[in-house]
Formats: sequence, structure tokens, C-alpha cells
Amino acid sequence: MSLTLQLGIIVGYLILALAIGLVAYRLTDRTAEDFYLASRTFGTIVLLFTTFATLLSAFTFFAGPNIAYQQGPEWILVMGLMDGIIFAILWYVIGYKQWLLGQEYGYVTLGEMLGDRFASRRLRGLVAGVSLLWLFPYVMLQQVGAGTALQALTDGAVPYAAGAGLITAFMILYVVVAGMRGIAWTDTLQGVFMLVTTWVALLWVLAAVGGPGAATSTLAETDATAAFLSLGSAYYTPQWMLSTAITIGFGVAMFPQVNQRFFAAGSKTVLKRSFALWPILCVLLFVPSFMLGAWARGLEVTIPAGDNVLPAILAEYTPIWFAALVIAGAMAAMMSSSDSMLLSGSSYFTRDLYRPFIEQDITERREDLLARVGVVVFATAAFGASLLNPATLFELGDAAFSGFAQLALPVMVALYWRKTTRAGITAGVFTSQLFYLSSLFLAAVPSSYAGWTAGIVGMGLGLVVTVGVSLVTSPATEERRALYFDGLGAD
Repeated sequence: MSLTLQLGIIVGYLILALAIGLVAYRLTDRTAEDFYLASRTFGTIVLLFTTFATLLSAFTFFAGPNIAYQQGPEWILVMGLMDGIIFAILWYVIGYKQWLLGQEYGYVTLGEMLGDRFASRRLRGLVAGVSLLWLFPYVMLQQVGAGTALQALTDGAVPYAAGAGLITAFMILYVVVAGMRGIAWTDTLQGVFMLVTTWVALLWVLAAVGGPGAATSTLAETDATAAFLSLGSAYYTPQWMLSTAITIGFGVAMFPQVNQRFFAAGSKTVLKRSFALWPILCVLLFVPSFMLGAWARGLEVTIPAGDNVLPAILAEYTPIWFAALVIAGAMAAMMSSSDSMLLSGSSYFTRDLYRPFIEQDITERREDLLARVGVVVFATAAFGASLLNPATLFELGDAAFSGFAQLALPVMVALYWRKTTRAGITAGVFTSQLFYLSSLFLAAVPSSYAGWTAGIVGMGLGLVVTVGVSLVTSPATEERRALYFDGLGAD
């Protein structure tokens, strides 16, 4: 009976999200701009929560609490505080400029914006290719998270492959049907739902164990050295914490599903209100979820090898129906990340690879159809790879964040420095990506440098190469050097 109830709640929630998508489909124009950006009409609440829910992934709900359980609650400082502030700043520095350019020139993707400025379809294709490369493991992360969560919640009655397959099937249906408008509507629902249920879960667990003081005391008794509750450790070094917070913050700004939302705001007021509220939302969500992970270490919650902390502590201290409801919300949040990624990935493929290199005169309706087919192919391939379960949730997420972060500084230089040349930005993007990929797959390239991660070192390398090559090369005659500066509104 409990298994039937659990699966009923989870599937029911996913069907509700799909129903919202069907309603949105009836209101969606059959144009690429409406499918990808909801015709640039988002208000403050929708923009804020669609961005928020887009980032509520398996990395947040499972990898984050797992790290807090294993290493200590300082993860709140990295992901909840520093990363929230860094991304809010970038939302203004990068996002506002992108919004102005999108309003002026109708850009839909980052590759379009850069390709137009530097008159280079190769640069446009490079940015799209790099983005799709790093998008793949992050979509996999959602599928891995869903598979392991359902397996743990049902004590193995639902195997890993079935859980991953369930989330894949729903997100394919949802994206193909809904487009950006439907995604944004359900993102708003899911963002509010996860905030409420995460705090209710925290309060429920704390009530069961005697309050936060009792939970912390039990944790202190379990950790005889007191190292777990003290600030800093061999794991949480200043260099690692700063490297991780910076690469996550800058990586988020370059995630296609986040970056495209910079174009979708209905006005500059909407954009500015949203980034001002962003750090508050981060703290409100990450504090309860990560503290649950940290407190679980002292509550003698059994965590089987390879499983996640959050489902285990909910199963231990909350009723079956509530634990299933939270996991349903977490899976819906994973779907809200994956659906946005698939939508953005399809736009990068159709507009930055297919259109420039294969069929330049493609019609709006044909592009719309091609985008939906691309969603199915990409999601299915990621599901196949997720069955191999190649790495932990944190490893998959960290690789994707750091990979996207390599794009951020060359893009910022191009947005604010007129002397950036086509050769400079192309070399900066290519060099930093090559370096970071080498650090992941070649033993000869270290993954850390005096405590600083290869991701942050690669970002610095990309900045130096972009500026250095731009200084020693001349702009191509076709480049539009004034495009990002003349005729734009400003504050």
C-alpha cells in the first residue's frame, strides 16, 4: 500500500505539471521566438521563479545535502551565500546588457549575440558546441538523481533505470508540448512548492528530534573532534570554497537555460527586481536542505552506499505520504531543470548549428518542428548515458558548472571592451575549454593548483588569452565593434 501511495503521489505531481504544459501549448504561437522565449513577456515573479526552479536540480536537492552530510555545513556558505551573491551581480553585469541587446536586435541565443558582433559563424558554432557539450552531463545529473531517489524511497521496488526513465519520459513530453511559456508557469508552481515543502520537512524533522539545539548537540556528540562543526577543514579550504563558489556562480550565468532568460524579461524593471531578490531565495532554500543533510550525520540515519541523504532522513522522520510529496517535488524540480536545458539546447542546435551550417533559409515552422525533435534525441541520448551511472552527482554537476564558467570572462570582455577582436574571443574560449577538458581527462594536467581548482585557473587563462590576443590582432573588417555600445538604453 505504501509503495502504491508513494508512486501515486509522484506520478500525480508529474501529470499535474504536464497538464499545465498542455494549457500553455494552447496559448503558444507556432514561432521559434515564442517557443524559446515566450515572446519576451516575463514579469518579475515568473522570471524570478522560472530561473530559480531551473536551477533546483539534483545538484541542489541531493548532491548539496550529501556534501553537508559528509563534510560539514559550510556548503551553505559556498552554494547558499557566496554563489547567490555572485550570480545576482552577474545577473546585472551580463544579464542586463544581454537584455538590452536582445530588445534591440532580437537575439535568442548567446551564440547569435556573439556571432553577430564578431561576424563569425564559427564563433557562434563554437559557443553552441561547447554549451551542448556541458549541457549533456547536467541533463544526465537530473536523470541519475531521479533514478537514485526513487530507488531509495521505494527500497529498491522501483529500480534505478525505471526512475531515470520516468523523469526522461515526462520531460520529453513536457518540453515538446509546452515550450518556454509552459515551462515558466510550472517553474513558478514548483519553486513555491519546493520552498514550502523543504521548510515543512525541516520543521517536521526538528520537531521529531527535539529542536535545532538537540539536533546540533547530537551532531556534536557524534563528532568527537568537533571538526565537523568548526569553520574550515581539509575539505573546505579557502581556496576550494572560493574556487567552487566562483565557478558555480559564473557557470550558472552561462548555462543556456539561465542565460536565455536574460532575453525573456518583459522590462528592465522586471530584470532588476529579479536579481535583487535572488540571494534571498537562495538562502531560503539552501539553508533548510543543507542543514537537513548536516544534522542527519548525528541522527543515526542509515545511508546505504551510493544513496542520497535527503530521501533517507525524510523516510526516517516523516510520514510516507509527506516524504513522497517532497521527493515528487524534487523530481519535478529536476524536470524543471531538464526541460529548460532541453529547450535551450534545442535552440542552440537549431539556431547556432543547423541554421548557419546546414539550412540557412529554414522557415519558422520547420525550425519549431526541428527543435522539438532535437529535444527527444538529446534527452534519449542523455538517458542512455545515465544508465552507466558514470560519476557522483557532485562530480557531474561540478564538471558542468566549471565547463560553462570558462565562457563567462571572454563574454564579459566582449560585452564591455570595444577592442575585443574575433581572434581574441575565439582563442580565449577555445584555450580555456581545452585546458579544462584536459584537466578532467589527462593525468598529466593537474586538477588543482595550490588548492585552487582547474576550473578557476582555466577561467583566468581564458581571460588572459582573450585580452592578450585581442591586443596583438586587428579586428576583421566585417566586425561590428560598436554593436554592443551605440544606441543601447542605459542607466
